[in-house]
Amino acid sequence: PEGLGQLNIMDDDHIDSGRRGFLRGAGALGLAAATPAIAASRPAGRYEDQDAIELARLIRDGQLTPAEVLESAIARAEASAPLNAVALRHYDQARERARALSRAGRAERLARPPLAGVPFGLKDLQVALKGTVTTHGSVFFRDAVADHDSTLVQRYQAAGLNIFAKFTSPEFGQTATTESRLFGATRNPWNPAHSAGGSSGGSAAAVAAGIVPVAHASDGGGSIRIPASHCGVFGLKPSRGLVPMGPKALEGWMGLSVHNVISRSVRDSALLLQLSQGPEAGSRVRPPTHDLLDAIRKPPKGLRIALLETNPFGMGVHADCLDAVHRAAELCARLGHQVEPAAPRLPIQEMFAGMGVMTGTGLLTTVQAREKALGRAVREDELEPLNWRSLQLARGYSAEQVFAARSVFDQAGRLLDEFFAGYDLILSPVTAAPPPLLGELSLDQPWERFVKAAVLASPFTALFNMSGHPAMSVPLHWNAAGLPIGVQFAAPFGGEARLLALAAQLEDAAPWRQRRPA
Repeated sequence: PEGLGQLNIMDDDHIDSGRRGFLRGAGALGLAAATPAIAASRPAGRYEDQDAIELARLIRDGQLTPAEVLESAIARAEASAPLNAVALRHYDQARERARALSRAGRAERLARPPLAGVPFGLKDLQVALKGTVTTHGSVFFRDAVADHDSTLVQRYQAAGLNIFAKFTSPEFGQTATTESRLFGATRNPWNPAHSAGGSSGGSAAAVAAGIVPVAHASDGGGSIRIPASHCGVFGLKPSRGLVPMGPKALEGWMGLSVHNVISRSVRDSALLLQLSQGPEAGSRVRPPTHDLLDAIRKPPKGLRIALLETNPFGMGVHADCLDAVHRAAELCARLGHQVEPAAPRLPIQEMFAGMGVMTGTGLLTTVQAREKALGRAVREDELEPLNWRSLQLARGYSAEQVFAARSVFDQAGRLLDEFFAGYDLILSPVTAAPPPLLGELSLDQPWERFVKAAVLASPFTALFNMSGHPAMSVPLHWNAAGLPIGVQFAAPFGGEARLLALAAQLEDAAPWRQRRPA
């Protein structure tokens, strides 16, 4: 995108501690011994306490080199190995890039793009980094090397991000936890017995654990917002079509799936979306783009917020999740916003039936593309049991079923547009239950057991994948057990600036960045 080099990401914050302080957490793991010449007098602060914008400033000012920052990220990734958030390590090529950047002089540093040298990880699903493997969390794709860069990856690289890893995902993103036969279970940094959420659980765990300040993520039914909620970090699902999905496919799951990031700070999410938003060649769904960095500097006033508390499936909502929503409503009211109970009328049964058809068809086309590349059919032992079941069902779906699914999604979008004529935002739980124990949402179990947990995972989030509206998870509450419970805000189509402005206001009123797992 134009103007990357001109974006001003500086602010008035300045962390005045030595390079040794910056590397203190990693130094205990041996990084300090590997870099003995680090001077103690240079300003920095601890790596894990910085967001991406601050890391970029420290690099741009010459207070730290990209190589030092990358080694801090790698050290934290390796120290956090028990969480199992890293699926694939691209350390060598990232180190080569960091060394090249570290040799630059001041003039060259100042001319670089806004996030030059900041470590970054991709989700191991639906994204391509040329010359590297994307497994989709599946044994069937364990050696699938990309022959191109995704458009989104090109934009991340143009922003200066140094991609050094891919973070874990369940197989094909088909569940709200991050557990797979290929990589095992990704654990919640707040309590390793619990799920980090899914399907962007690796990205959320990595951000919560301080491996990176911000990470790529995707969302086809709640896969940004659910793990952000479970891990106590921030995640926004953008409007359909705002962030490029190409070049090979311009929509994921026929519009259900979209890409963005998970972050600790709202301003990082604003900047990353600012740098990645906008159409690519072939785009036909083109929501408006906004100056998102400007939006977060302007606290919103007097928003009309609908409070949605009822589980669309009629199965109730856990008291912890209701408590989180009520506290968020009270905070919004104290900030001058109007919150009142209200719910849109939607064809829920038809919508979720259509979602099953669409996600199954997406799985089928992904597997068929790999079968064509390999010149053979997938075997049952190469897929997880519930995905094998979905694959067989998808082979029987008709064109009429796929068309009806997309049609009901469009109808839901129209109904929500009409509802938003009377409200600026919708406030709801993210999930209907707190972070589950590992195993409860695994794809390697009987269907009847899986579905009992699945209906509590995404009844609120999936609504806005089907309708195409933007929605975010904000980390405002922790339950008595110390587990994060996020709350969801949804906005009219193209309303990312409104969401981010409110998120920044909430972040200022109830800060969460320094609340970290032990």
